[in-house]
Amino acid sequence: MRHRSRARIRLIALDLDGTLLSSRKTITPLTHTAIKAVVKAGVKVVLATARPPRSVRCYYEALGLDTPTINYNGALIWNERQRQVVEHVPLDVAVAKKVIAWGRKIYPELLVSIEILDKWYTDHYEDLPEYMTETAKQFTPDFIGPLDAFMKVPITKLMLLGSPARIAELERGIAQKFATEVAQTRSDAHMLQLMNPRTSKAGALAKVASSLNISAAEVMAVGDAPNDMHMLQYAGLAVVPENGWDAVKQVAHALVPSNDQDGVAIAIQKFVLK
Repeated sequence: MRHRSRARIRLIALDLDGTLLSSRKTITPLTHTAIKAVVKAGVKVVLATARPPRSVRCYYEALGLDTPTINYNGALIWNERQRQVVEHVPLDVAVAKKVIAWGRKIYPELLVSIEILDKWYTDHYEDLPEYMTETAKQFTPDFIGPLDAFMKVPITKLMLLGSPARIAELERGIAQKFATEVAQTRSDAHMLQLMNPRTSKAGALAKVASSLNISAAEVMAVGDAPNDMHMLQYAGLAVVPENGWDAVKQVAHALVPSNDQDGVAIAIQKFVLK
């Protein structure tokens, strides 16, 4: 465990899948009540996720939040109230095309999905159910067709999907071949997420906190997966649920029960509403 800041918490950053959401993809009643209480007390709550805005909206509205959301692992900061971009840091199209061509040469069955702001594009929707993302379970693509037809503007997030073993192989290869051109992370064994190398949840969270005149020491971040690591390292108080990845637990200041056992609510009660 790391030594934590003792500053008063004024902002809570919450990952969604595996953290705020239970395994049934719901916010438990106890967690919902705790978040409502902490918001009423004047603490800001920011949702920080790999998901696009459309896949966060129902949770945001249920909690009655008024803060920006951090989407696509930090590639997009989004004003949900006004449905407007606050900041967008996209991936260069030429780089994305190189990665896709290289990936499909090594792994011809590689599935590719692309997000541009809040729109979803793919060339293989009929193949997706085996490797369905949480967003894909709720929404259908905005465009299905050849990748070249829509890869004409900078893209927000590139997703490579397939068997976990092959995705792990691609992850290692991309780290060697495209290390300076993309940022990559995994929150699911079957999916690799690629963004602009300047993006991270931590960078986006720092910008949101700064806009609210809140220091890193006054931030509590809660997350469970590798794409939360930098955000947890940024925060004055880093909290990881018991279901979190072992490597992620290494950067925690505190562990709480799992996402199915009200871990977020317990963190709020213990460290913020005490």
